Amino acid sequence: MKTLPNCKINLGLNILSRRTDGYHNLHTVFYPIPLCDELQVDEAQADEMIVGGIPLDSSPTDNLVWRVVCLLRDKGYHIPPVRVNLTKHIPSGAGLGGGSSDAAFMMKMLNEMFSLHLSDEKMEEYLSSLGADCAVFVRNRPVFAEGIGNIFTQIPVSLSGMYLLLAKPSDHISTREAYAAVSPGEPAMQLRQVMTLPIAEWAGRLVNDFERSVFPRHPRVAALLDRFYEMGAVYASMSGSGSAVFALFQEPASFDGSFSDCFIFSCRLP
Repeated sequence: MKTLPNCKINLGLNILSRRTDGYHNLHTVFYPIPLCDELQVDEAQADEMIVGGIPLDSSPTDNLVWRVVCLLRDKGYHIPPVRVNLTKHIPSGAGLGGGSSDAAFMMKMLNEMFSLHLSDEKMEEYLSSLGADCAVFVRNRPVFAEGIGNIFTQIPVSLSGMYLLLAKPSDHISTREAYAAVSPGEPAMQLRQVMTLPIAEWAGRLVNDFERSVFPRHPRVAALLDRFYEMGAVYASMSGSGSAVFALFQEPASFDGSFSDCFIFSCRLP
C-alpha cells in the first residue's frame, strides 16, 4: 500500500508563556499544503525500513515512521513483518512537520492494512506521544492549535486559489535553538481575531514569534522574507521554528535565481 504524506505551514505562531514542565503555551494555525513524501508498506518475511530521497541525519530505525510500528506492537496490536519504503521530498529542519506527517500517515495506513479498528481519536492519542504536531495529520485539515500545539479546534480558513511559494535555505534550525531566545508574551492582536481579517491585512498582524529569535542568527532566512515581499507577496512568514519561509501570491510567482541554492516548492493551493 502506498500513500503521500503531506506537510503543513503555520499561519501565525504566538508563544504565550513558559510552562512549569519546560514547554511553552502557544497559539498557531496548522494549514496542510500539497508538498508530499512517498510512503509504501508491504508485508514481508522480515522487518525492513528503507529511506531515500532527501538525506536524513538519523538512522532508519530512529525514524518516526518506524517508531509507529513499534508503538502499535507495544500496545498489543498485531503488525506482521513489514517492508517500509519512505522517500523524502519534504526537507527536515524546515518547520513543515514532514516527519510528523509521515508518522500519522503510517499509522493510518497500518490501521487500514491490518484492520486495527483504531478511531481517529485513538490514533491522535497514540501519535501525541511521538510529537505534539503528529496528531494534526490524522484528520489533515486546517486547525487552530493551542496548549503546546497539541489541542486542536477546526477553524474556517481557506487559502484555496492562492499561489504558494516556499523556500528553505541550507540553514538547519533545531526547535531547541529556536526556543532558546524567545520572549513569551501576549500578541498585540489575538491570532483567532487576525484570522477573521482578509489575507491582504495579515502582514504585520499575523506574526510568527520565532522570527524575532531566528532572523538575527540566520540572516539568509530573514532575507527570504524580505525578498518575497519585494516580489509582491500578499503575505509571507517563516513556518514553525524555520528555516522554511513561505509566501502567498494572487498570481503565479517564481524566484529570479537569487536563491537558486534553496529548496523551492510552488503550487496553486487546492
